[in-house]
Amino acid sequence: MRDSHLHQFEQECKYWGAPETEEFGDLELKDESKVPVGKLLKVEGDSMVYVYDFGDDWRHEVVLEEILPSETRTKPVCLAGERRCPPEDVGGPHGYRGWAGGKFHAEEFNLKEVNEILDRMRWPVNHGR
Repeated sequence: MRDSHLHQFEQECKYWGAPETEEFGDLELKDESKVPVGKLLKVEGDSMVYVYDFGDDWRHEVVLEEILPSETRTKPVCLAGERRCPPEDVGGPHGYRGWAGGKFHAEEFNLKEVNEILDRMRWPVNHGR
């Protein structure tokens, strides 16, 4: 995924995303740039859902598994993962199953590649916790 489609975060019937792209006015979408993830995932086990590409409706559960103490603020780092994300515009879970055949290896997960992508992203310096 390259974040080139509409997306939102969901938690307890509340929604966060980019308000200027809101297509569904009844969701009361909050501006995601004003809510740090630390305000939503506070204790180990807290979770939210990331919905990517409203047409394909890819749903990803994000779970806070562990809080590690740190003297300084750091960029997010992926410690582990499972399975690859599907290619863009493949048609959601149903289209993906038909498209993938034997050419896409979903079981592969490249931790180094994920962390290289995270490292290139811009992250807020301070959320004023």
